[in-house]
Amino acid sequence: MSNTLNFDLVVVGGGPAGMAAALSARDNGIPEENIIILERAETLGGILEQCIHTGFGLHYFGEELSGPEYAHKFIEQVENTKIAVKTDTMVLNITDDNHVICSNKNDGLIEIKAKAIILAMGCRERPRGALDIAGSRPAGVMSAGAAQKFVNIDGYMPGKEVVILGSGDIGLIMARRMTLEGAKVKVVCEVMPYSGGLQRNIVQCLEDFDIPLRLSCTVIKVHGKERVEGVTIANVDEHMLPIPGTEEYIPCDTVLLSVGLIPENELSNQINLEMDPVTRGPKVNEMRETSHKGVFACGNVLQVHDLVDYVTLESQIAGKGAAQYINGVTAEKFAYCKGINGVRYTVPQKINIEQKEEVKIYFRVANVYKDKRIVVKLNDEVIIDKKKKKLAPGEMENVAIKPEILEKLKADDQIVVSIEEG
Repeated sequence: MSNTLNFDLVVVGGGPAGMAAALSARDNGIPEENIIILERAETLGGILEQCIHTGFGLHYFGEELSGPEYAHKFIEQVENTKIAVKTDTMVLNITDDNHVICSNKNDGLIEIKAKAIILAMGCRERPRGALDIAGSRPAGVMSAGAAQKFVNIDGYMPGKEVVILGSGDIGLIMARRMTLEGAKVKVVCEVMPYSGGLQRNIVQCLEDFDIPLRLSCTVIKVHGKERVEGVTIANVDEHMLPIPGTEEYIPCDTVLLSVGLIPENELSNQINLEMDPVTRGPKVNEMRETSHKGVFACGNVLQVHDLVDYVTLESQIAGKGAAQYINGVTAEKFAYCKGINGVRYTVPQKINIEQKEEVKIYFRVANVYKDKRIVVKLNDEVIIDKKKKKLAPGEMENVAIKPEILEKLKADDQIVVSIEEG
């Protein structure tokens, strides 16, 4: 191969996760000139570049920032180091011995020999093809993220009369954005009996603008040949099937889809990482190391986050973990984490029994719960029991396992997180 490079650490992805991970590895002892970030877009920043609304940075920076402002803070930090950056570069493969094969128009095909790799590729939106919606394929049906790019980056309005399917955060934010740009958002339909977005977005993006949210409701048909002319919506039963007699026709020229995010794990699957069927990301230990030695994962490629601040914190853990691995610190024996009774998954899925620093276990719940308790058991011993007034699937939760508990861990112990009666 004509271009062969050597780096201690290769970070795949130049969004908020990748930049935070690279900077953290630097801060934990890896020489900055031995770190490289590979980004397939033409600039660093990831999806934040098109998220011009505020609400970012409250937890991490203690101030309210727009997406580009949040990204710029990290771009500046990277630019003030000797960390190498290759944008407009596509990673094609990762070998068993942690060589990264990538290409770009300037260098051609490149092989990078790495001691450790951090996967930070982010996530993508679930497309219409994954949905069972009748009708033809007229213009005007697109993902909420595509509409966001049209409006915020390209300066085009996708339409004037809008129906949004799905109440994920991007859909809620675009309901407000389209309204502010003069469009009429007729309704936001959500097939589940609860919203998939943050409560603050439901209030600020829908309620403040009198945009109706229809729960247990979905689009069953898109009408129109050349351009969307309308949709038929219907209520659904507990099996998510349309209820006959509840159909309603709504005229519109645009349908935005906000029906879930999928971690970009083609590379992860290519190297046969052990995957979590719920998060659809790799299974990891507390330092975010995957089942492949020396390969770490963080951000939305690992689990879809609700706040970019949490992406940053998780990515800093991965950067520290990669630095420790490069410096010869490895883990061999683990305790295992899982969720039951309404807890859909946990991240991490296992904890090194030699870990002495506090470990946060992140999870999401399967339904909306009120006045419940989050209970964590080590084998059969209750180690955490805290009351929670409300839990919702759209908001990530976490519990902190203190060092005095970690000292008790033995190989193959079970840490179980559950939702119990209040």
